[in-house]
Amino acid sequence: MTETRRLGRGMTWTFIVLMLALAATCVWLGNWQMHRLAEKEALIAAVDARLHADPIPVPPSTEWASLDLEALNFQPVSLTGSFRYNQTVTVFTSLLDGRGPASGPGFWVVTPFVLANGGTVFINRGFIPEDFQEAAIADGDNGDAQVTISGLFRPGEKAGFVTPGPNTSDRIEWVRDPVRLAAMVDPALAPIAPFYVDLPASAPGELPQGGETVVEFPNNHLGYAYTWYGFAIVAVVMLGFWIIRERSDRKG
Repeated sequence: MTETRRLGRGMTWTFIVLMLALAATCVWLGNWQMHRLAEKEALIAAVDARLHADPIPVPPSTEWASLDLEALNFQPVSLTGSFRYNQTVTVFTSLLDGRGPASGPGFWVVTPFVLANGGTVFINRGFIPEDFQEAAIADGDNGDAQVTISGLFRPGEKAGFVTPGPNTSDRIEWVRDPVRLAAMVDPALAPIAPFYVDLPASAPGELPQGGETVVEFPNNHLGYAYTWYGFAIVAVVMLGFWIIRERSDRKG
């Protein structure tokens, strides 16, 4: 008769400790996800309140170097100055489920806006279908008229590892990054703000089609927390069954 091989006492306790450590780690990860859930819900509530607030004056250029960009994300701001339409840059995009009639492959129309009190902010005037790209950059008007506009404050986008370089001849960029956009315009427009502003929707059917800001925060933390807590329960239950079987084998 073949004798059943069992773990020694030292190995048995090592296995028990490892399984309990695994369960404790899963519980810690679940608690961390719950903490992240609370932070995400607080962020969503803060942004929602910010979106419905009255516009504040855009921060002056003297404060740009020390701005907390994320703290102002989606904050309505007002700006006084003048557009430089002849310096417009188009940023490729593909608009899905647009709020206006235009959608599909196209471009964001981003135009420098020279502030009355100094400095330049890039203004995302809205979306145009790709067939209108050449017309968007052909405007030779300097737009010296002073106007006051309002829109949503947005931190600049960051280029990814595979993001192409700019197409300077056709004035096409791939991300709304003020640093990259600044390289496409007249250096005399400096200083350039480290953020841009999205304009709201204009008249129906008018291009560029504004009001296309996406306000979305993925929030899967509760599901992740339940998953980690589930792993912890499974680890403890499996350990319990294993201990019962080991005791039964030893008695046998």
